[in-house]
Amino acid sequence: MSERQPPGRRADYARFVTLTTRWADNDAYGHVNNVAYYAFIDTAVNQLLIEAGLLDVTGGAVIGVAVESGCRYHASAAYPDMIRAGVRVGRVGSSSIRYEVGMFRNDEDAACAEGFFVHVMVARETMRPVAIPEGLRAFVEGLAR
Repeated sequence: MSERQPPGRRADYARFVTLTTRWADNDAYGHVNNVAYYAFIDTAVNQLLIEAGLLDVTGGAVIGVAVESGCRYHASAAYPDMIRAGVRVGRVGSSSIRYEVGMFRNDEDAACAEGFFVHVMVARETMRPVAIPEGLRAFVEGLAR
């Protein structure tokens, strides 16, 4: 078994989105439940894509379908912490993108959690893989680290 990697730092990520924790994110143990981190990851990436005009969630001909995801936890967050989600792109293929998101509690420099998901771009009508549209490719390549 390999040694656990230390938490990422803010400088490891290209763009940031501020997210608020909610009372409902806390679990019986008094910290943000693991499932909430997956929502933070999804929200951060989609918010950046929407702000860049690259994601039309209701009518876009090409959509991203998550085919793989994961998350490592380093420290607990709890409501009412703010989550500063740092986004970078780890890999860009012909039809797939690996987004990596570091979640930073309030103003801390070390990530409390780091997750990823892989989107495969598909035609909405057929759900079959398609090439990453040029505008999206240029945007995500700008997030590569």
